[in-house]
Amino acid sequence: MTAVPKPNLQAQTGRRWEIPDHLLSIDEYAALGETDSGFTELVEGRLVMSPSPKPRHNIAIFRLAKQLEPQLPEHLSLVPDTDVDLCLVPAGEPGFSRRPDLLVVDRAAVARVDKDDDMLRADEVRIVVEVVSPGSKRTDYQTKHGEYADAGIPRYWIVDLSKPISLVACHQAGELGYQDAPAVTGAYTANEPFPVKVDLDALLDA
Repeated sequence: MTAVPKPNLQAQTGRRWEIPDHLLSIDEYAALGETDSGFTELVEGRLVMSPSPKPRHNIAIFRLAKQLEPQLPEHLSLVPDTDVDLCLVPAGEPGFSRRPDLLVVDRAAVARVDKDDDMLRADEVRIVVEVVSPGSKRTDYQTKHGEYADAGIPRYWIVDLSKPISLVACHQAGELGYQDAPAVTGAYTANEPFPVKVDLDALLDA
């Protein structure tokens, strides 16, 4: 989580920060810094704690990233496990921030975040990827599906590790939000936003 200094909320090294007693804006959320147990997301100003993922979940993310990296055009970058301001509300209001498993973003956005010590924004994301965990199925398929669509992120991939491993590719369809393609198993191929092929069966050992 990117830290933006705010004296009244800044976490102290070696101490557990206290859960705030009010709904948080994006700036206040960023000012909390890294947690010392688990990690968080922000949903309408409320902190959402998530447990550390299981090894197979992380293995699948790593292998997916390894497949995607060499296929990316030069103007795009692959970023794992990073906060994104969904920009669903005006500044200062109870905000929304998610930490997807993988992001495909504009390369210029990475430079901007470094320069401004800021968070990635939804309009800098080309593809958002979530790998479904046993405790996140409803959140990934429904809640985040709606949030990412409302945030205007062009494409959302939902990778489900239940056998057979599948990928649901969702893309923006105007006022309708996301249009979901049927779940794909085996190999996923697409030409937009760049030519890509993913061997889904290779994400985990047999």
